[in-house]
Amino acid sequence: MLCNQCPRLCNAVRTNTQNIGGMCKMPDTPVLSRAALHFWEEPSISGTKGSGTIFFSGCPLHCVYCQNSEISFLNKGRAVTVNELADVFKRLEAQGAHNINLVTPTHFTHSIIEALDMYKPQIPVVYNSSGYENVDTIKLLRGYIDIYLMDFKYIDSQKAHIYSRAIHYPDICKAALLEAYSQQNECIFKDDILQKGIIVRHLVLPRSTKDAIDIFDWVRQNMPNAFFSVMSQYIPLYKAKTFSDINRRITAREYNKVVNYITDSGFENCYIQELSSADENFIPDFDFTGI
Repeated sequence: MLCNQCPRLCNAVRTNTQNIGGMCKMPDTPVLSRAALHFWEEPSISGTKGSGTIFFSGCPLHCVYCQNSEISFLNKGRAVTVNELADVFKRLEAQGAHNINLVTPTHFTHSIIEALDMYKPQIPVVYNSSGYENVDTIKLLRGYIDIYLMDFKYIDSQKAHIYSRAIHYPDICKAALLEAYSQQNECIFKDDILQKGIIVRHLVLPRSTKDAIDIFDWVRQNMPNAFFSVMSQYIPLYKAKTFSDINRRITAREYNKVVNYITDSGFENCYIQELSSADENFIPDFDFTGI
């Protein structure tokens, strides 16, 4: 296939075994690095039993500070067939997962849809994305995805360019979020576990409190029924140490400025991560568990 599933529009040649010219460097066949119960998502996603999290290898965005660089840059993973991916859904559901959580799924959207056509779990399906999405790709997912768990990483195009080589990220992400919101614009819970809806995540970067506040304001104004998740877990990993502006963790003062703004706004649909979450121990082992 010639692939233009993500905003890179690589027109890459992707076969079952190769990727020629594509940013994600992934073949057409799904490549997984881990499929297991995961307990470190938002409370309404992880719950008490865990989220059935499937980590896909490769990534179209390539943030220099990626905490999952082992799979996003170095492409560690094992190829599976669409039938095998459907079987992974079944296994995680049988293990008691609250949902099927597809992490960095963008470049495998067509295969995921095929697998969901083979087997649609009786639990919610979560699309866990960087927010760097073509609107047309999100439109394909209508009826397949119950929960959109999407990042809004940058509102400053220059930072998007410097840290992710994606200068148009802000506009692309806004359009993708609005399409996702048009599909799931009401958050529905059962026993405190999200069944349908959308959560917009933002990872606060060093020296970027104004950006975080501006992103929150945009979400509040344009997606009033969405939940907002402000995250403190930034660690200068992978290539971040070569960028002086982000070569440190965020300070309590920076994070509290963002949190205080959100709480003072009166907006209640919000998850606030503890500052202690900036810990490498929370990064999963990409050891092919469950594949």
